[in-house]
Amino acid sequence: MLQGVPETFEAPPPFQFVHNRWRCEAYHYAGLLPWLQENKLRNQVARWQRLKLSLHDPREPHDYQLEALEAWLAAEKRGSVVIPTGAGKTFIALHAMQKVNASTVVLVSTVSLLYQWYVVLTNMFQTEIGVYYHAEKKILPITVTTYHSAGDLMAEHGNEFRLLICDEVHHLPAKTWGEAALMTPAPYRLGLTATYPAEEEQLGERWRLADLLGPIVYTKRIEELLGKQLADYRTQRIRVNLTPTERAEYDTTHDIYTSYIRERRLRSTHGPNWLHELFRLSAFDTQARQALLARQRLWEIIEGCQEKLSMLEQLLREYAHERILIFTESNALAYQLSRQYLIPAITHETGVAERKHILESFQAGHYRALITAKVLNEGIDVPEAKVAIVLGGSSSKREYIQRLGRILRKKELKQAVLFEILARKTIEESKAQRRRVPKEEC
Repeated sequence: MLQGVPETFEAPPPFQFVHNRWRCEAYHYAGLLPWLQENKLRNQVARWQRLKLSLHDPREPHDYQLEALEAWLAAEKRGSVVIPTGAGKTFIALHAMQKVNASTVVLVSTVSLLYQWYVVLTNMFQTEIGVYYHAEKKILPITVTTYHSAGDLMAEHGNEFRLLICDEVHHLPAKTWGEAALMTPAPYRLGLTATYPAEEEQLGERWRLADLLGPIVYTKRIEELLGKQLADYRTQRIRVNLTPTERAEYDTTHDIYTSYIRERRLRSTHGPNWLHELFRLSAFDTQARQALLARQRLWEIIEGCQEKLSMLEQLLREYAHERILIFTESNALAYQLSRQYLIPAITHETGVAERKHILESFQAGHYRALITAKVLNEGIDVPEAKVAIVLGGSSSKREYIQRLGRILRKKELKQAVLFEILARKTIEESKAQRRRVPKEEC
């Protein structure tokens, strides 16, 4: 906001004269600095602190990590780095923080990731770290917050941070979450992800990452790191059949679901947003509600079908000597398999202490397998595993790549393998076929 400047003053875009003041969103601040200096306007925006950060870590960055850091610095410390899961995005961010040496806020997608960043930052910089989320609000020169809580933090303290780091930045375009980046004047910005959102994921009411953070400054594909910094891998799709009873229920349920979609022409009238429209209609339309419940039941039939679970048991026996990660779409199936095979499960309901115990025991080899429903898809530092089993092809390409990244951390010269078990002639098979990822074997 420009104070003491009349409406007749010719302020440049993006300023607008609102409520008797020239105003613009805070994220334009870096671009306006030359104009402020040229017009000799006193700048009272910045409230960030200079720090003296030292990295307490003997590891040397890989060449590609140094390349990413140099590319970000050359882009005036603004932009996103896109490298595979398991390739060390956090390590790049730590070095970026050390280069900036000023107050920093880190945005993460979940509370679990907040805890992980807190531990890493505390260990690396040997200093006290602030956290800001629903259960605790402690603001320090280095603070970690969630996307969900970041808006409140930025509204009051956005000008206290010189560097904004957005982990799993593909979440930022969401309308409410993107406002956090909008409200801070932080001139330096770093986005981190393995799966940068496509153009269509940044349209409509969603924000564009290039506007909020700057362009992509560095990209490294999985194939370029395989056998070097990441383990080599293969992916294999295993197709199974529904039993006659399962097929009969599937076909009946599928008819209920697809008939409504066709009759209302949801795909043609709402394009990629047709499912959101179905959810909206289900709140007051009985038939829409039935169609939505039918869709839910379809995935339950597919994910828990008899042959799929038999194949899972076969793979558990075949790879009994390896550490195995099992991914499900639902908590119900995760708990069912946990009880059946006496394998620990981690879901969004799992407490922090229990989750820590399970992951540490998995790392130590006390548990040879681990089941998870969604929560280990991204960000979480999962101990090394060499086999992943996905009980369903319903996941998006982004989720698929994230799950693949769980088994690519290179510790020894072993090939990692990801099995995706699909039910033939179902909606999951067609969805998996539309998804294109490298090195798939059908």
